[in-house]
Amino acid sequence: MHNGNEDSPTNFTEIFRRYSPTIFAYIRLHTSSREEAEDLTLDVFTAALTNQQLITWVGPRQLSWLKRVAANKLIDNYRRANRRPVVALDQIVDTLLDERDPEYMALHNENCTHLHQQIRQLSLQQQEVLHLRYGNGLHTAEIAELLNKSEQAVRQILSRTIHMLRTMYDIKPIKKGDEV
Repeated sequence: MHNGNEDSPTNFTEIFRRYSPTIFAYIRLHTSSREEAEDLTLDVFTAALTNQQLITWVGPRQLSWLKRVAANKLIDNYRRANRRPVVALDQIVDTLLDERDPEYMALHNENCTHLHQQIRQLSLQQQEVLHLRYGNGLHTAEIAELLNKSEQAVRQILSRTIHMLRTMYDIKPIKKGDEV
């Protein structure tokens, strides 16, 4: 397919060869890593493959379309990053507690003990639903069948139980000598 302009790429391979350095440079200016820029550049040219009209356009129009797609990919990437922020592990490694650390083990055991105390205060039905869901890994439909209840009723029991546990767990009893 030829569009009459000798300077315009006429197939996707030519389009990639001609414009990928420009698109990559544009994206790289707006990303934090080379790998991220490479991934987004690949996304732009993957989108180009789906636009069959691209090869019929004159060169400047091709580049303009690719830049618009690149801008949209950058915006999407930015939105995704803000929804799910990524933190480098080496930035938080000092704040992580080692599972073999005595302090970690003591805190973990204290939290488990407190949680078990709260669970024991629940009704037998609530305890059973928790055990079936999280202890045995059953889905609500399976629990409903076992307890001869509707799926909606099991979901409601589970939701209320978890909410109740969160409330109970956040309110720790005040012991003698604790500051108020």
